[in-house]
Amino acid sequence: MSYSETDLRAAAGTGAISPDELQRLLAFLHQRAPSAAAPRAKFDAAHLLWYAGALIVIGAMGLFSTVAFSQMGGRALTACALAYAVAFGFAGNHLWRRDLRVPGGLLIAIAVSMAPLAVYGVQEELGWWGRFGKPGTVQDFYVWIKGSWLFMELATIAAGSIALRFYRVPFIYAVISVALWFMSMDLTPWIFNVSHIDWEMRRIVSIWFGLGILSLAWIVDYTSDNRDFGFWLHLFGLMAFWGGISATEGATELGKAVYCLLNVGLLLTAVIIVRRAYAVFGAIGITMYLGHLADVVFKNSLLFPFALSLIGVAVVAAGLAYHRKQGAVAAWLAAHLPPAVLRLRPHEAVG
Repeated sequence: MSYSETDLRAAAGTGAISPDELQRLLAFLHQRAPSAAAPRAKFDAAHLLWYAGALIVIGAMGLFSTVAFSQMGGRALTACALAYAVAFGFAGNHLWRRDLRVPGGLLIAIAVSMAPLAVYGVQEELGWWGRFGKPGTVQDFYVWIKGSWLFMELATIAAGSIALRFYRVPFIYAVISVALWFMSMDLTPWIFNVSHIDWEMRRIVSIWFGLGILSLAWIVDYTSDNRDFGFWLHLFGLMAFWGGISATEGATELGKAVYCLLNVGLLLTAVIIVRRAYAVFGAIGITMYLGHLADVVFKNSLLFPFALSLIGVAVVAAGLAYHRKQGAVAAWLAAHLPPAVLRLRPHEAVG
């Protein structure tokens, strides 16, 4: 049940609460509310178009750039990137100041994403491109992760950090997360002191990188009242960590069972901190493990499909029971979880 400020003032007008109590209550609620500078946004058709357009522009200038695009020359590429950054930055700032925070913030994120292209052009123009081994064209940045791209990644992280100083845009964390992931792959040869990195090295680095990003996401959740800021960090952290764990080859049956328990832990984490991304990855991981059981362990078992069906029904029933007792479960968690963990939960789940 929710109440507006009008309801509370009406209650004060009827004498249900005193004027002093009203002011203290309003001050408390305003303090608990998310920052007005970056309100949580609903997701509708307009938001879908905004995000789709931003991703198309970012992809057009990087992921889907052709070889011919690189043949413009370093000076032209840098000028193009800077022109895009200035134009989108100016437009984003204009919309931001008009309280159109979502489209304005996305335009700011596009401006940030021009940093690697600008740095690539500078290196190409000054003849620095290839000092660490000729890495190819700018298009390859999104295909083969190589150490020669390190300056582009550093520039992207720096540009994103500066932008976050002035514009609290959650999507900028996505741009920074991608740059950090690329950097983790580029630093892998230095970490292992080898000239060539194999799949197993990348997998290990991905796991540790994912854990690092998840730790950063929890810090952001703990220090910010707006959970939107941590969304992209949780998502990319889970992709790197869960993906690296799931790509393990040659695991024993015990190891695969532990993997399943890890995914169960992700489901429990989703309930505790109210982050659906953990539930999505956990559910996919459990499904993969059950698929392994059906395909390998119980391949010739007639009863396994029926037993698995019963387990599925039990899970659905548990979901229904949780839905009915959700308020009681939330109250129990609020009463028994440590304050540091409660700080990671949204206010509506804690209260």
